[in-house]
Amino acid sequence: MSALFPRTEVGGMSLPRMLIGTNWFLGWSHTGAAADEGIRERFSDPRDLWPVISVFLEAGIDAIMAPISTTPFAEQAIDYAEQKAGRKIIRIDTPGINVDDSPEGRRDAETAIRHSAEIGSDFCLIHHTSVERLINKNEEAIPRLPDYLAMIRDAGMRPGLSAHMPEVVVYSDRNGYDVETYIQIFNCMGFLMQVEVESVARIIHGAKHPVMTIKPMAAGRCTPYVGLTFSYSAIRPCDMVTVGTSTPMEAAEDIEIALAALGGRFPDLEARSSPFMQSVLGHKTDKSKG
Repeated sequence: MSALFPRTEVGGMSLPRMLIGTNWFLGWSHTGAAADEGIRERFSDPRDLWPVISVFLEAGIDAIMAPISTTPFAEQAIDYAEQKAGRKIIRIDTPGINVDDSPEGRRDAETAIRHSAEIGSDFCLIHHTSVERLINKNEEAIPRLPDYLAMIRDAGMRPGLSAHMPEVVVYSDRNGYDVETYIQIFNCMGFLMQVEVESVARIIHGAKHPVMTIKPMAAGRCTPYVGLTFSYSAIRPCDMVTVGTSTPMEAAEDIEIALAALGGRFPDLEARSSPFMQSVLGHKTDKSKG
């Protein structure tokens, strides 16, 4: 793998246009308890993530997204990967915070945000479950959000928002909130998206800041070729796709598919195996015969 992955800029920091996702490291399959447990068995030690992360790093993909500050396993895995690689990995933290409108709630939020900074997070993107508690659709605004964004700035990190609800992006842009980027679910199947694919694509293209899209393969419901080819053709050059994988080979395949999509070519991949594969699908045609 010789080509380094294309990059964009977010809040003055260079980021690869593919981000390392962590659902398939941490046990969040969006499938069921058995699949979740299978993930946790595969990655039972923070050191188990290194073989996969190393493939991304080799391709210049040096940014990882996770609720790092609230998931010690993820923090330990990133620390170990940095030690092995001898280099920093850009940390995109997605913490849930207490957004209660009370002195206690504010203190809890400040403590959580300070912890995110203390573990070396470069970006602090408030988790969608916290952001959505603040949304006022009648006012088309996110009241009190500026307080938390200011806490993030004061802690020395770049602020952003996780958006499962597409209104988050629209309201934030409309009200000029101090953010550098958004996380937005986006995939060809509309999986977990609250409005149709075309509407979310329009929101992404109209966003005032770069967007980090997530779940490009709909948590395994479509193939990497379909999901990644769609995502990279449907977003802007400033936007990113977050990709989770379970093995080093999967990571390498996804990187090749994404590079091919960005380069307008067909990916260099092995054909899929099958017990009774048709020769036209499973093998290269020998043009010297016939």
